[in-house]
Amino acid sequence: MNGTRLSIVMPVSNEAATIEAALAALAPYRERGVDLIVVDGGSGDGTPARARPFADHVCVSPRGRAVQMNAGRAVARGDVLLFLHLDTQLPNDADVLILDGLRRSARVWGRFDVRFDCRGLLSLVASMMNLRSRLTGIATGDQALFVTRAAFDAAGGFPPIALMEDVALSRNLKRISRPLCLRARVTTSARRWQENGTLRTVFLMWRLRLAYFFGADPARLARQYGYGSAKL
Repeated sequence: MNGTRLSIVMPVSNEAATIEAALAALAPYRERGVDLIVVDGGSGDGTPARARPFADHVCVSPRGRAVQMNAGRAVARGDVLLFLHLDTQLPNDADVLILDGLRRSARVWGRFDVRFDCRGLLSLVASMMNLRSRLTGIATGDQALFVTRAAFDAAGGFPPIALMEDVALSRNLKRISRPLCLRARVTTSARRWQENGTLRTVFLMWRLRLAYFFGADPARLARQYGYGSAKL
């Protein structure tokens, strides 16, 4: 994919305390020509102002990960889109891994393996997440989903639902191609898992996924997940 450009889209909400460090870590990618877009969901703590010196574009949209990420796509200049959570860190040379991987595999989308920023039981949880993703072809937001702009548009983008938008998009993208599953690992925060209890969170996630599979309202599932909080 010679000459192909990558855009990173990061949805945020009320992240003033951590936004600068998260974006500063992405500076090497911007130096290599990656387009970095921050989409704020109406923060009240000055997040957009703190983000502007570290991003190519900072825009505001209605709150909600799916809506915000779609808004980021609208201003992205890259041929490939990488959707990145603020609390997820990319491996070294992630841009090269993505572009070379898509070119060599002839796939149009994919994700990274994931690990948590702590050891113990969560190491096993991460391994199971990666295995499940390989078997099902479904990617989660924590795995830093990437997709060509053309495939993203053909799949209809993220459906504007309150939860499981990553699962829904993966299902649509699977109709176009199987995902490229990169073994390089992104590192994501274990904070939520530790606060709520690892096993409790595992069971909650499985219950929510099963309910979504059987047609439960994503808005109700989002409330059960705890998306009533100020942060995404």
